[in-house]
Amino acid sequence: MTKRMLFIIISAGICFLLFPLRFSLIKPEANNTIFQFFFQFLSKVDSPYNQAPSLHVAFALLFWTVFRNLKSYWRALAAFWLLLLALSTITTYQHHFIDIICGAILAQISFIIFPFQKNNFQLRNFQVANYYFLVGWITVLLVLILNQFHAHFWLILVWIVLVIFMIGYQYQKNNIHFLKDRYGNIPFYKKVFYFPYRAIYWFFWKFLRKYTKPTRILPGLFISSKLDKTEIQDFDFNEKTFVYDLSAELEENDVIKEKSQYFCVPFLDIGSFELIVTKKLVLQITTNYTQLPAGGKILIHCTMGFTRSAVIGILVVKKILSLPLEEAIIIVTKANKHTVIQKYLQDFLKTNNL
Repeated sequence: MTKRMLFIIISAGICFLLFPLRFSLIKPEANNTIFQFFFQFLSKVDSPYNQAPSLHVAFALLFWTVFRNLKSYWRALAAFWLLLLALSTITTYQHHFIDIICGAILAQISFIIFPFQKNNFQLRNFQVANYYFLVGWITVLLVLILNQFHAHFWLILVWIVLVIFMIGYQYQKNNIHFLKDRYGNIPFYKKVFYFPYRAIYWFFWKFLRKYTKPTRILPGLFISSKLDKTEIQDFDFNEKTFVYDLSAELEENDVIKEKSQYFCVPFLDIGSFELIVTKKLVLQITTNYTQLPAGGKILIHCTMGFTRSAVIGILVVKKILSLPLEEAIIIVTKANKHTVIQKYLQDFLKTNNL
C-alpha cells in the first residue's frame, strides 16, 4: 500500500511538472452563498495545474483495494464514498474526463508494479485481472481520442472496452464457466458479446500453436492443444476415448463430443488452478486410466497445449506412477518440449500436496 501510494504521488508529480495542464473551460460563478464559500476556498488551496492524472481517482482506486475486504454494509458504504470522491473531480470543475482515465491508468500501473503478495499463487487471477483492467483503461483513453478526431470509430471500441473489463472481472471471481457451461457449450449471446476475445484466441490457436497432434506422455495418455477436424480424424476417437477439455475460451468440436466420453473442466488461461477442482480432476483421470479397456485412451487438452494440459498431465503422471514431482515434470517436458511451466506454477505444484 505504501509503495503504491508513493509511486502514484511521485509519478503524478512528475506529470504535473512536465505537463502543467489547466482546466480549459470557463468556471461558472456560484451564486449560492454556501457553495460560493467552498469554491473560493478550493481556488485558494488547490493549484490549477494538477490536471492529469487525477490523484483523487488514483487514490480512490488505491483505497478500494483495502476497503473491498470490509463486511457487506461497510464495504458498500466505502464503495459509494470512493465513487463520490472520484466524481467530485468533475462536479467541482477541476478536471476533464480524460484526467479521470489517466488517474485510473496510473493506479492500475501501481497495482501491477507492486502486486499484493506477488508469490501467492491463489492471488494469481487478481494479478492477471489487473493487466486486463489496465488495457481496458488505455482503450477508454483511445476511445476518447478517437471520439474527438474520428467520431465514427469509437462505438465499436466501447464494445471492446466492456469485453475487456468483463474478462478482468471474471478473472477476479475465478469464474471458470463465464463462457462455457458444464457441457462445454457457449450460449449464443455470449458468443456475440465475447466475440473479440474468442476471435483472438481462435487466431492464436489457428496460427501460433506448436503441436498439431496429441503428445503421448504415458501409454494411452495424451496431452495436446485443441484439435482441428483433420487431427480429430487422425486420432481416431471412439466410445473408449476419454476427453478432458480444459479450455475456457473455445468450444469443443461436436465430433469429439459425439464419439467420445467428453468432460469439460475449464481453467482460466495463465490463471490459478483451484485446488479442490484440480485434485478432483486428477483423481478422476487417474481412476479412468487405471480402468481403461483394451484400445482405450485419454486425451487432456487446453486451447494452445502449452500450460494447462501440461500441468494436469504432470499431476496425473505423478499420481499414476507414484513419482516425485520433479521426475513427473521431466517425463512431460521431454515428451512435449514446448511445455511452459512458469514459476508461479512451479510454486503451486511444489507447495500443494496433489
